[in-house]
Amino acid sequence: MFAPTLRRYAAPGFWKKTSERFAQQARVAINLEGLTLPIKPYPMLDFADPETSTWMKTMTDKQVGGISTAEVQHVPANVSTNPHTPAHMLFQGNISTKLPENRLDVLRTGYAAWRNQDLGNTLFGELFWNVDSYMYLALRVKSDGRKYFVNIQTDSIVDTDIHQHRLYTKHHAGAEGPSDPGRWETVLVKLHEFVRTNHGLVTEPQSEMLRQKVKTVGIGLTDRTPGPFKLGIAGIWATNLNERGQVDGRTGWQDCDTGSARLPEVTEEKLAQKAEERRLLPKEEKSFRDIMPQFARSGKEPSSTKD
Repeated sequence: MFAPTLRRYAAPGFWKKTSERFAQQARVAINLEGLTLPIKPYPMLDFADPETSTWMKTMTDKQVGGISTAEVQHVPANVSTNPHTPAHMLFQGNISTKLPENRLDVLRTGYAAWRNQDLGNTLFGELFWNVDSYMYLALRVKSDGRKYFVNIQTDSIVDTDIHQHRLYTKHHAGAEGPSDPGRWETVLVKLHEFVRTNHGLVTEPQSEMLRQKVKTVGIGLTDRTPGPFKLGIAGIWATNLNERGQVDGRTGWQDCDTGSARLPEVTEEKLAQKAEERRLLPKEEKSFRDIMPQFARSGKEPSSTKD
């Protein structure tokens, strides 16, 4: 039964074709000049659509007998304000740290959170967001300055694992004085900086987030400070554009630089113009070591002059 296989291996030119195919694959693996990153944002949650807010679910300490409250509601755009208020989802409520009298096992309360419901299923299986090609999670928010956390759940082995990162804001209410109402801002969080937790505790050993299979995204408040809270969220998306509107972070950023344009200014026309400018540039052959200097040989380079 091995005869057909042996005849194929012994056929004229088999090993030559095989070696050429492996050589071609090696050239593709090493030739990294053509690798680029997505420039267009990858939308995940757009709260300009009123239907999006109805797709969110809230969680509070009421599940263990607490009395904290939370709700989400859609707020339409308001063009009469300066600057204009975008359409957004308002996450608001009240935090209470009072312990339930009939639950002696509950030693801690005072939290609230929201997240999207499951994305659903198709004939091919469960739906996920795939953010593996992106460096940042971007959030357009207006914060009251409390300590919120961004939560990401993936299709991991442990269902209760949550990847978390603090939502740091610069222009929240009170940032520039007691009378400062705060303003809208875009917060960028590096995806590789999320920390895996379970029931609020950091888990060890840490493992990289499964970016290809993101199930839910949400925001939680666990500072256990009694009182009202209010957070506006206009949208959440994945992106490779940094604060300057430039692509950075991985191989190929040299070929994708969009200049100093900020995210809202990156249009299809400008991207096409930038691509045409790159196309007209003189071709410059780059070596593997020029593109990936971290793989360069260590030590002193041999001299090219003869004694």
